Amino acid sequence: MAIHVVMHGDNLWEISNRYNVSIQSMIELNGLPSASTIVPGLALYIPDNLPPLRSYQIKAGDQIWQLAQQFNTDISMIIAANPGVDPKHLFIGQIINIPSPIKLEMSTLGFLVPSSVSANLATLNGLAGKLTYLAIVAYSFTKEGFAFNTIEDASIVMRCKELNITPLMMIRNYTGSDFSAELAGKVLENPTFRANLVASIVNITVQRGFGGVSIDLEFIPPARRNDFITFLTDLKSALGELILHVNVHAKTADIPTNRIIGAYDYARIGQVADLVAVMTIDYGYPGGPPDPVAPITWMEQVIQYSITQINPRKLQIAMPLYGYDKVVHTNKTHALSVLTAQNQAITTGSSIEFDNSAKSPWFRYWHGVEEHVVWFEDIRSYIEKYRLIDVYRLAGPTIWQISLPAPQNWAYLGRNIAVVKNII
Repeated sequence: MAIHVVMHGDNLWEISNRYNVSIQSMIELNGLPSASTIVPGLALYIPDNLPPLRSYQIKAGDQIWQLAQQFNTDISMIIAANPGVDPKHLFIGQIINIPSPIKLEMSTLGFLVPSSVSANLATLNGLAGKLTYLAIVAYSFTKEGFAFNTIEDASIVMRCKELNITPLMMIRNYTGSDFSAELAGKVLENPTFRANLVASIVNITVQRGFGGVSIDLEFIPPARRNDFITFLTDLKSALGELILHVNVHAKTADIPTNRIIGAYDYARIGQVADLVAVMTIDYGYPGGPPDPVAPITWMEQVIQYSITQINPRKLQIAMPLYGYDKVVHTNKTHALSVLTAQNQAITTGSSIEFDNSAKSPWFRYWHGVEEHVVWFEDIRSYIEKYRLIDVYRLAGPTIWQISLPAPQNWAYLGRNIAVVKNII
């Protein structure tokens, strides 16, 4: 598919004629509110018949003709996709584009915060072929380590199995409206409470028919670093063949005393877990200054560190389906889906800018006397993130969260990615 970035004076009728695509197709593919209004800087995803574009990092001994054979494509197509690249002088570490019918294979994990049964099932039905795993965000635990569900999820688990999506029980140290460092710390440091947590997680996983567990313990006190590994080791032993998926805060170096990342020993977690998801989101965080949610430069730095500690084939990176609308002078933050953000730019008549360093879109608007800046994601930023997965040969993405509409992301994934399915 092609990407058309709207210029001043463009309209959908002209764009439709230029690409020989119906206006209605563009509206549906991009989630546009109407055919009457678009704004400069808006990135439109346009259907075409070109093969998917793979990203490849040159290794010692690579030759252009060998890559053409490996990716079942033509030398001329590779050369055309890389203007300015001398095919006779490739160098180690160089990243090139390869048009190829061989799609990038990956495992995808979507998070779902349950709401109404009808809405949950409709979301799953629409994404059936695009998810390997579904982590159901519906579990916490008591101060004695007993896991419990906060929302009923039996219908979601059942539908996952019917759609060949592996359901995971996602458990968090969540109390009220936030993560509790104290809850995680007190349970992890106590052998009895820790054993309670392992036993109750496994009991719920088996009884409710989950394919495994997604652990999301955040702000664990750094002093509990070794206790966390003990917990994960005991849990994996008890789970057996069931999946142990572990979410960890992103970092570019190991700082064991840091209150946010200190408890995560990447290397040891990677040895125990089946999959490790690095939370490469919220670089621009609620309450902080206007910044991109997931800038590509930072994500790549996190990946480059992570793969020194964790097998890349076990490693996932996080991708957001949301953005943040921030009041500039107070940093007051409102979260919104990427589609809502895009269409807010259209309804406010705001031109969309694209930060080439972060590879992220953003726009500015005024509400009365308040200046707002909105950072979000679009087809351009999503493609850059999938390219990182391809270049570094990672397991795939985790996606927070799938009830937030992001039609461009799902259209790209459906056309260009071969989603691996487990045998349930």
